[in-house]
Amino acid sequence: QVQLVESGGGLVQPGGSLRLSCAASGRIFSINHMGWYRQAPGKQRELVASITSGGPTNYGDSVKGRFTISRDYAKNTLYLQMNSLKPEDTAVYYCNAYESVFQRTYWGRGTQVTVSS
Repeated sequence: QVQLVESGGGLVQPGGSLRLSCAASGRIFSINHMGWYRQAPGKQRELVASITSGGPTNYGDSVKGRFTISRDYAKNTLYLQMNSLKPEDTAVYYCNAYESVFQRTYWGRGTQVTVSS
């Protein structure tokens, strides 16, 4: 099993920056794909960014050029650096991980990001 705990959310002004963290524990060595998703009230959960073991990354169109996903293997932590934040980035951000041995997907409980002046 895998446990995911997000942190780093909060209130930030438009144009500001924020860094989210996702600490993974459990079967961390079998995680080959991780990502960040977000969900705003009344909207469906959408992909923000993902990263696969070996380095390939993928970003949602709305965050390309502004957000950067990275994974620190030594710390077993996934990061999302968010720059040039916009009000439409306001959402609950969820950490996601795919564990390859049991072929299961895991979710964190989310962290709130609010972009407002």
